[in-house]
Amino acid sequence: MTDTSDGDFDFSNVGPLAERMGIKILEATPERVVGTMPVDGNTQPFGLLHGGASLVLAETLGSLGAHLAAGAGRTAVGIEISGSHHRGARGGLVTGVATAISLGKTLASFEIVLTDEAGKKICTSRLTCLLRDLA
Repeated sequence: MTDTSDGDFDFSNVGPLAERMGIKILEATPERVVGTMPVDGNTQPFGLLHGGASLVLAETLGSLGAHLAAGAGRTAVGIEISGSHHRGARGGLVTGVATAISLGKTLASFEIVLTDEAGKKICTSRLTCLLRDLA
């Protein structure tokens, strides 16, 4: 993720881990961030989407929303994440929607819901980020 000269963000680069995992950002505001990740390449040994991969997608989306909420000259640092895995996914794309629960001056919390291509919920995550001044 890079800041452009007009103050907007280029979401084509959300970091090396997200890039390796194939995460794509489709929509991003402080209140809502939407992105996708392929199941292929992000599975555990038994062929299902890895739970850790689900949390990487969740934290990427929630952290982006928190960063946008922090404002100019500030950033977000994840301090807590949890996830409940409801069902497995064996292929296709997973879509995540991060929705702000609370956007304060020092903390931002998001609920992130991941669904498979059939719209079935596969994971629900909650992320809390500390909002702080840069350097």
